[in-house]
Amino acid sequence: MSAASNPKGIEPKTDKNVKPSLRNVLDATRKLRSIINVTPLSKSMVMSERYDAEILLKREDLQIVRSYKIRGAYNKISSLTRTEMDAGVVTASAGNHAQGVAYSCNILNIRGKIFMPATTPLQKITQVKMFGRDLVEIILVGDTYDDAHKAAIEVCAKDGATYIPPFDDPKVIEGQATVGFEILDTCQKEIDFLFLPIGGGGLASGVGSYFKQISPKTRIIGVEPAGAASMKASIEAGHVVTLDSIDKFVDGAAVKRVGDLTFEICRSVVDEIVCVPEGKICTTILNLYNEEALVVEPAGALSISALDMYRDQIKGKTVVCILSGSNNDILRTEEIKERSMLYEGLKHYFLVRFPQRAGALREFLNDVLGPQDDITHFEYRKKNSREQGPALIGIVLKKREDFDGIILRLQKKGFYYQYLNDQSDLFQYIV
Repeated sequence: MSAASNPKGIEPKTDKNVKPSLRNVLDATRKLRSIINVTPLSKSMVMSERYDAEILLKREDLQIVRSYKIRGAYNKISSLTRTEMDAGVVTASAGNHAQGVAYSCNILNIRGKIFMPATTPLQKITQVKMFGRDLVEIILVGDTYDDAHKAAIEVCAKDGATYIPPFDDPKVIEGQATVGFEILDTCQKEIDFLFLPIGGGGLASGVGSYFKQISPKTRIIGVEPAGAASMKASIEAGHVVTLDSIDKFVDGAAVKRVGDLTFEICRSVVDEIVCVPEGKICTTILNLYNEEALVVEPAGALSISALDMYRDQIKGKTVVCILSGSNNDILRTEEIKERSMLYEGLKHYFLVRFPQRAGALREFLNDVLGPQDDITHFEYRKKNSREQGPALIGIVLKKREDFDGIILRLQKKGFYYQYLNDQSDLFQYIV
């Protein structure tokens, strides 16, 4: 077996307790060789200096469909019998898996139906249409991946088509594991830490299993969005749990329920799972663009977003972060900036009642705001039947520390106010 098909010349060993097996991963690697890009493992000079470590990025954002999902999708679909292919395939996806399935259908000349949440960014829907062309039908249904999944399963039962799971399937997991093969086949150093995103758990199951067999000393850190931490909740409970609700912002990793198979694998191969606030992920997206000219989607920024939490542990170490995808919609930029500033403590919303007298607003501007504070939102309607009128005000600070000064001056000047950032229900309704 050549080094190209077997990293470091290690012969596969069958381990029935760990899935997928090395041999199956190598088979998937050979199958995908002419279909995918072997993406680079690039050193980030900016982050390496920031964390005093060697930070390497596995650039799956440079994949053909701009995410690693093509690996599992093609490995699964190409394994079907001719009869199964002729009957067509069906899947559910928030976007990236859908593109992988669409591209695979195009290559293999198979008809497919793809169910996507109605909340899927337009950019991802457009890409699915482009990759699938006339062979793929897109159906938008529900608000979450789980809604789309339910509809897709019902259609499969009705049409006799084959369902292509986005994560909970051995062939899909083996395809995703080829990311791990490429990392270890490329890196010439011992890898101390591997940070990877977790949504349904397919990538973590595949790459984690491969690393545990080839590089067992590597500490594997799974990273979930705080608003959709279904794998962490399941591992803590000791069984798969379904979350009542999730924050859908990190659409590529926001699932209410992880897979049964991926759960079993992840709890045996992932050393630790951490949750990152969505606002922190937004800050990472902006930093990657401003500092490294990288455009990533929220799920693609997950692994990097966790580095701050391990600053002391990774110092002087070799660290790999899987940058899983770049299918971001430019229309989301304002929301990303907003969430980042709120998380960083730089943007604050107040409901302020101004006395209906001349000079009240001028007094607020001159005596409450600091010299570097800026009003970015102001909504005020005078109530003639009341002595006071409310105003919704959004304020951007230069420094997080300036917030206490605004509160002190509001109280000193006797303005009645409500702080909205920490009142989630009211905040979401008004802002």
